[in-house]
Amino acid sequence: MVLAAGLGTRLRPLTDHCAKALVPVGDRPALAHVLDRLRTAGISRVVVNAHHHVDQLRAFALGAVGLDLGLSEEPHLLGTAGGIAHATRLLGGGDVLLWNADILADVDVPALLAAHRDEATLVVQPLGRGEGSVGLDEAGRVVRLRKESFADEARGGQFLGIHVLGQALRARLPARGGLIEDVYLPALGRGEVLRAHLFEGPWHDIGTVATYLEANTAWLAARGLSHWLGPGARVADGIVLDRAIVGEGASVTGRGALTRCVVWPGANAVAPLEGRVTS
Repeated sequence: MVLAAGLGTRLRPLTDHCAKALVPVGDRPALAHVLDRLRTAGISRVVVNAHHHVDQLRAFALGAVGLDLGLSEEPHLLGTAGGIAHATRLLGGGDVLLWNADILADVDVPALLAAHRDEATLVVQPLGRGEGSVGLDEAGRVVRLRKESFADEARGGQFLGIHVLGQALRARLPARGGLIEDVYLPALGRGEVLRAHLFEGPWHDIGTVATYLEANTAWLAARGLSHWLGPGARVADGIVLDRAIVGEGASVTGRGALTRCVVWPGANAVAPLEGRVTS
């Protein structure tokens, strides 16, 4: 299940007129990158929850190719735990892989699923002791979460927002509430096991404008490109594109350089610009 119902408040004003899951990263919406990762891993059935700009996500789901994609619409925000509970009919039973729509990471999904055996398995970037959003013991069990500690910590880590939720915890999901505060923290308090699956590769949280720009420049760098032009994009003569993405049907006018910028499909940017998103 891809969690995409949030308001995207940290990414405003971009999310005022676009669902956070659909902001373009490189040549595709962020959600398309996540779905491609899942498809490559052999997953054929995915549920996406939606609330903010639900009409946009509905249109995206209708156009999805190569996946059985179900949309769980939330008339009112239910929180991460409530959203999963609300999608039970679409998800069916058993364990469920959860992926925040604003996280781009080359996680080895089959390895994650194979490693899962406890109440939940969280993908974690390893850090030093006391650092990051989680703490782990020597056996890789989560012993600290959101500043609440439950046992001695051997190392810290950053939870990526990608995890496997076991059936036992799914059965206790509230109709409304958050997965961390209302499910994982109480489970740790009861002595249940949440385990970390360590991930040391590159990843991006596109939750803010700054990190969104970083994800786009990383997309270019991974492909050895200095810039990318979508179909029908127009760039005036003499403009230098430096780590810039110009979306489908967009245009760049003016004079000078467009440096570390993203121009959304159909938008117009006026050079010179640096470190900006034009939507």
